[in-house]
Amino acid sequence: MSAKFGPAGAAESFKAMGYKKSVQVGEYLEKFGLDHFEYQCGQGVRVSEPAAEEIGRALAEKGVTVSIHAPYFISLSSTEEEKRDNSITYILRSAAAVKAMGGNRIVVHSGSCSKITREEALELAKATMKKAREALISEGLGDVHCCPETMGKINQLGDLREVLEICKADDSFIPCIDFGHLNARTFGAIKGKAEFAEILDAIQNELGSDRAKIFHSHFSKIEYTEKGGEKRHLTFENNQGYGPDFEPLMELVYERNLSPIFVCESAGTQTEDALAMKKYYESLK
Repeated sequence: MSAKFGPAGAAESFKAMGYKKSVQVGEYLEKFGLDHFEYQCGQGVRVSEPAAEEIGRALAEKGVTVSIHAPYFISLSSTEEEKRDNSITYILRSAAAVKAMGGNRIVVHSGSCSKITREEALELAKATMKKAREALISEGLGDVHCCPETMGKINQLGDLREVLEICKADDSFIPCIDFGHLNARTFGAIKGKAEFAEILDAIQNELGSDRAKIFHSHFSKIEYTEKGGEKRHLTFENNQGYGPDFEPLMELVYERNLSPIFVCESAGTQTEDALAMKKYYESLK
């Protein structure tokens, strides 16, 4: 196994090349030589089961695997029980959709901690994820992996330690390490190979080698402020001096024989930037 690469949603080039429908994404990605796609359900799971199955078949024909980004309004750590229960419903819908597509990973935002302490928020998030896992199993969706994501804003739950703690709640949880988010919330602390190595080491030390080998990842260059963290996603070309750089991470992934999935979230050029990452990774072989 080796690392996989692909975009989050449709890049600007998708329409520019004459494509219009999600079912055409496999054909589009084949032209770039990419092998993964993250379907976006940020504003809600609005894809029907027949449509999801059709998209999945089209992707599989081109050798493209698929994951889903679950709705943004999931709040694992809400102080309101109703919102936490609704979040479990959104997770179930996302899992059903990705399974219909033939995939088995959904990315989940961790939540907020603006009204309570970070530790209180973390405990709520862990409890919500445990309940979500039980619900997935009872609905016949136990083979779907939830991927809690590291977040970019300071007031959001989801620094590296918190995400790894959430993942400890169940062996099926796979961390989604968004390196751009981690760099933004630490005000550019990821300078190079040493900092990437610390992150990869933490995953292995906390979750074991099996999950460390197949972690999920988002990657983009992100502008940040010294007050709040993440401001906006950039492109590899128009990065305005913001990082992190992907090359040292690709070197570590190759050297350690890891097999993560890298989903690029650049602003409009996510397909082209995913390809840049893959080309560099392949050049190391």
